Amino acid sequence: MLFWVLMVLGISAFLPSCGYNSMVEKQEAVDAAWAQVENQYQRRADLIPNLVSTVKAAAIKEQDILESVVSARAKATQVTINPENLSQEELDRFDQAQGELSQALGRLLMITENYPQLQSIQGYQDLRFELAGTENRITTERMRFNQAVQDYNAYIRKFPNNMTAGMFGFDKKAYFKADEGSQKVPEVKFD
Repeated sequence: MLFWVLMVLGISAFLPSCGYNSMVEKQEAVDAAWAQVENQYQRRADLIPNLVSTVKAAAIKEQDILESVVSARAKATQVTINPENLSQEELDRFDQAQGELSQALGRLLMITENYPQLQSIQGYQDLRFELAGTENRITTERMRFNQAVQDYNAYIRKFPNNMTAGMFGFDKKAYFKADEGSQKVPEVKFD
């Protein structure tokens, strides 16, 4: 009996130094950073119905573009990720849905340039500024998420933490990555 008591005390004394508690804290930091990424994407999704309504009120006829924005928003908000399963495949699936929404929004904002009456509506201008600010926030939160993932992944790979991570199932987390082909510099021509 004394042996088991000493064994439990020995293991209890060893656990804090093996990094388990720090791994839990770092994993929670990754989860919190992911929640902030989702928060900013939600902010964007919440702004879109107001933007579409404002554009519709200006009698813009490009119904197919308005429908593509609404459809892409619906699709993007349905894709969710469990923070415990931040695999590259899951992040790519999430990013693809968000990318489709970004493209649809880009087309909408591009066609609205042809409607001077829309350009003069203060609510439209405010929504454009809100969307631009939200896109910047998304970029910032994705960067912070990648920093938290980098800190977590490096920590669980260091010795002796890697042994504890293996025992308790702490797996590497995936990073947000640039879209395929985004490293190619766009060509700008002034004809």
